[in-house]
Amino acid sequence: MSKDILNTVQLTVDVALSVARKAAQDLLAQRGDNDCCGFAWVTVYEKGSTKLGRALLKCGFRKEYGGGLTMWNPSGLSVQSMNVKEEGAQAFAKFITEHLGVKAYAQSRMD
Repeated sequence: MSKDILNTVQLTVDVALSVARKAAQDLLAQRGDNDCCGFAWVTVYEKGSTKLGRALLKCGFRKEYGGGLTMWNPSGLSVQSMNVKEEGAQAFAKFITEHLGVKAYAQSRMD
């Protein structure tokens, strides 16, 4: 894999993580940690064997049993609020989609 692809993907993921954290922190400041408890993650339906897939795996994504690659709680906030985590996941997915040209999906579930 070329270093250019890995560097581009790493930089994009790093910025997307910052965007996710900011979005989640803003919602947390507005609403607090009062909503339903749950999880949020981002899925990219890319094979782990492609150049992009290998780069995403090196940047913290994991292979998902049902297919694709996932990153759990991209905001990195240790809160219970599913809505706060969803906000971060949606911001992360939007940034990845816009800057890497691969469709990323924010997903969530209640605990």
